[in-house]
Amino acid sequence: MNWVNTILQGVLVGGLYAMFAAGLSLIFGVMKLVNIAHGDLIVLAAYVALMATDALGLNPIASLIVVVPVMAGVGYALQRGLLNRTMGDDILPPLLVTFGLSVILQNGLLEAFSADSRRLQAGALETASLQLADGLSLGVLPLIQFGLAVAIIAGLHWMFYHTAIGRNFRAVSDDPRVAQLMGLNNRHVFAMAMALSLAIVAVAGVFLAVRTNFDPATGPARLIFGFEAVIIGGLSSLWGTLLGGILLGVVQAIGAEIDPGWQVLAGHVAFLAVLAFRPQGLLARART
Repeated sequence: MNWVNTILQGVLVGGLYAMFAAGLSLIFGVMKLVNIAHGDLIVLAAYVALMATDALGLNPIASLIVVVPVMAGVGYALQRGLLNRTMGDDILPPLLVTFGLSVILQNGLLEAFSADSRRLQAGALETASLQLADGLSLGVLPLIQFGLAVAIIAGLHWMFYHTAIGRNFRAVSDDPRVAQLMGLNNRHVFAMAMALSLAIVAVAGVFLAVRTNFDPATGPARLIFGFEAVIIGGLSSLWGTLLGGILLGVVQAIGAEIDPGWQVLAGHVAFLAVLAFRPQGLLARART
């Protein structure tokens, strides 16, 4: 029963990793941009939630009504005002710019909030659980977290194939030059994609802040977990992102059960194994 509980806890943590990865996967899929600052933007969302809870007295989960639109606005402004200027055939300029942005965010947050670790308190929700059997229980907060991850992935999938903005995303992803000739404003479409990515980042940041301590230097580790989930699942598959997050969470949970020092290492080993035997990812669509 102990191992069943370990695996279930790993699955629930995988939902958070899937949220880390979904925004990263969206941005890469739409504009082939690898956002090195993605993890630091997750931490920025956590600090925005911290300010919202302190200033408005909101519960951390309720702070999403503030954090999501704020981060979406940051994403739109960031893409429209900075990253669009670097977009082109060469992937190196936006990569370097997002690396610089990562350094600026870390140092800016350090200056504003110090190096002290913080955590948001969700009250009774943090300790609430559902007892499934003797020795087997699931936390309510992790279940909400996982449910939101599934809902976000399903919502993105539906949006891509059933809405006008989704068709625009697919058009600029397939061929941005032809899309522009057909009347699309690529700069606006890219900015909308970044806004949506950072809206997802906002949800991930709030749940990160409730689940564990955070500080200005925790962004790179979140980027690595998100990147590994994307690669494990497959860059071309949204549902693969969810699968990648779940597998990463389960492997880390099993590693921690064997030896607490193996938790992160086990995830990295699983990532390398997928790269070695199926580098396109587990659910990547075949190219025609």
